[in-house]
Amino acid sequence: MPWTLNDYPSSMKNLNELTRKKAIDIANSMVDEGYEDDRAIPIAITQAKEWRENAEKDEIEDYKKHGKPTERSKEGKKYDSNPERLEEGEQVIAHEDGWAVQSSGAKRASEVFDKKDEAVKRAKEIAKNKGTSLTIYKQDGTVQDKQTFHE
Repeated sequence: MPWTLNDYPSSMKNLNELTRKKAIDIANSMVDEGYEDDRAIPIAITQAKEWRENAEKDEIEDYKKHGKPTERSKEGKKYDSNPERLEEGEQVIAHEDGWAVQSSGAKRASEVFDKKDEAVKRAKEIAKNKGTSLTIYKQDGTVQDKQTFHE
């Protein structure tokens, strides 16, 4: 069931309205990609709080005006393949538009950044939240660094 600003998990009730809105959006997207509700909700809350703390003022204002929780299809999932991504480590790899952050088994990046250090920072946040690993690759595809995070 898709969550909305009027119908959301009780664990989100104490979030301020904008952070709740972002958490709902993240949680809906995660469920669409194959995460179980009980695992998606706490991750979405953590990521929404981090977004709120780190977002630029104009980004917050834009989201306040235009952001809305993800519309979900009647069938639920958006993608044909929805493997559980929580156990998979994150990786930072070279991408045609900069540096990509993606789960190790994913076919596409979850985010792409212009600068490698920005991608590494985001990948670390995700890996820490999931309690998995992070592999950072060089431009030539060789491993630069590998880190492990435990819950």
